[in-house]
Amino acid sequence: QVQLVESGGGLVQAGGSLRLSCAASGRTSSTYAMGWFRQAPGKEREFVAAISKSLGNTYYTDSVKGRFGISRDNANKNTVYLQMNSLKPEDTAVYYCAADPGISSGRYYYTYEYDYWGQGTQVTVSS
Repeated sequence: QVQLVESGGGLVQAGGSLRLSCAASGRTSSTYAMGWFRQAPGKEREFVAAISKSLGNTYYTDSVKGRFGISRDNANKNTVYLQMNSLKPEDTAVYYCAADPGISSGRYYYTYEYDYWGQGTQVTVSS
């Protein structure tokens, strides 16, 4: 089993920045593919960003490209960050971290590809 804990959410004005963190614990001897998803009230959970387990390839949904960046901690490969810049009110959501032992290329966007999920952290962007 793997446990994921997110942190770093909060309230920020439009144009501001936040950095989310996700720390994995438990069976973490291997590196996991990790992703960030978000869910706004009344909406489906949607893909935000992901990073592959081996090469560190990154993937983003179009609405956050150029504003958000996903990265791994150099010391602990199963800790990932989501740097969020130029935040907009439409970025308001609960952000979830997800992990999986292996995801095929092109499938990082799907919630069902991930075995492990965190509890989520609220991000609120005021206008």
